[in-house]
Amino acid sequence: MASSPTYLLLVALFALVSWQAVASDPGPLQDFCVADMHSPVRVNGFVCKNPMDANADDFFKAAALDKPRVTNKVGSNVTLINVMQIAGLNTLGISIARIDYAPLGQNPPHTHPRATEILTVLEGTLYVGFVTSNLPAPNRNKFLSKVLNKGDVFVFPVGLIHFQFNPNPHQPAVAIAALSSQNPGAITIANAVFASDPTISDDVLAKAFQVEKNTIDWLQAQFWENNQN
Repeated sequence: MASSPTYLLLVALFALVSWQAVASDPGPLQDFCVADMHSPVRVNGFVCKNPMDANADDFFKAAALDKPRVTNKVGSNVTLINVMQIAGLNTLGISIARIDYAPLGQNPPHTHPRATEILTVLEGTLYVGFVTSNLPAPNRNKFLSKVLNKGDVFVFPVGLIHFQFNPNPHQPAVAIAALSSQNPGAITIANAVFASDPTISDDVLAKAFQVEKNTIDWLQAQFWENNQN
């Protein structure tokens, strides 16, 4: 019989492996699970419609991802194709996005709470980066960045704050991103902090950012546009 310390170590390792298994997205238990958007049943994801009723259009969208998009005031436009556009993506754990960047435009700092993102540049140049989660004091959050050219690929780990910026003042840029969730979600940091509904108390934000309350009030009064389509 294993000694007590060895036994406890084995139990701890088993618990860790079990937790990782539960924390990961479950694999499909059938070939596919086309989302039934009309079902009144609410589950984590979408109920499957009868597979005998599935057809090719459940796995297709004429998304015109080869066509440029109009960008907003921050200079970007994200065209996301997820389970809401292609019902056949339900349970498959993947989605795709085209991102257009105006000259000097950016996809501002944001996170995807449910997905890792892998991005490739189709046209132009992008300055990209992400910030790690909080580190023990006196360390600071580590910032990793890279300049990407056409054909380059970069990965943004799940849940971490990241951005893309087009440094060219004359030429637009285009990227395609794949995300490891049928519904990755997006939290644009500035919008979430300064444009929530209802607004976060300016006392809270002034203390958090170590600025005067009138600075927070000015920021909250701005129009925070969403670039996610």
